[in-house]
Amino acid sequence: LLLRAGLALLAWPVYLLSFLGIWEPFCRKVFFPFFLEKISGAHDKKSKKYKQELFRNLPDFRGPSGELRLLEIGTGSGSNFQFYPAGCRVTCSDINPNFQEGLSRNMKKNQHLHYEQFLVAAGEDLRQVPSGSVDAVVCTLVLCSVHSVSSTLREVLRVLRPGGAFYFLEHVAAEHSSWTYFWQQVCYPTWKLVFAGCCLTRELWKNLEEAKFSELKIQHISVAIPWMPIEPHIVGYGVK
Repeated sequence: LLLRAGLALLAWPVYLLSFLGIWEPFCRKVFFPFFLEKISGAHDKKSKKYKQELFRNLPDFRGPSGELRLLEIGTGSGSNFQFYPAGCRVTCSDINPNFQEGLSRNMKKNQHLHYEQFLVAAGEDLRQVPSGSVDAVVCTLVLCSVHSVSSTLREVLRVLRPGGAFYFLEHVAAEHSSWTYFWQQVCYPTWKLVFAGCCLTRELWKNLEEAKFSELKIQHISVAIPWMPIEPHIVGYGVK
């Protein structure tokens, strides 16, 4: 509690702006898109080999038409586009519409894809996407900040066709006996405020195990970024 208070004291300008109702709109429009683009670059360098392996079998989930229809939840600036197979038809969605600059830049870099549309939508409410209409759903570094993980996974299963797959790579809570978990607990309140609702201590593998996937592959990995308490990750996919 003492360390939490000390961290809150260091971040007092953010708490003040939050109290005045200024921080959230500033964070959504300016700070978080800027920060996420920077952290995505560092994270992609550390996680590239895991993403290459994760998305290697995406072509196996092409639909009966031979096309791969993919929905990405929390697309952000589109750092995953480079890992998708040529000809993939991508629908982008994000609750925050302020990533357009980085998103446009990554679209231009990855013209091997067909971009269908951009939806402003929360992961818990994908009503704009018809049921059973996509072959794959991708979600990376997003489940940490949705309001309800279980509702998001229900929506994932709804929009997937039978036999479709949900791909994920997420940071999660560390082992409870570890120093990493101790620092996650210390940072949790201030981190969540500063970084747009990101939760450090979610045990997301439990939510995935409780969801109704017919097949689920989960691997616990380590993606270390200096001065970031988000080293423990899970990566894998579930089949509907």
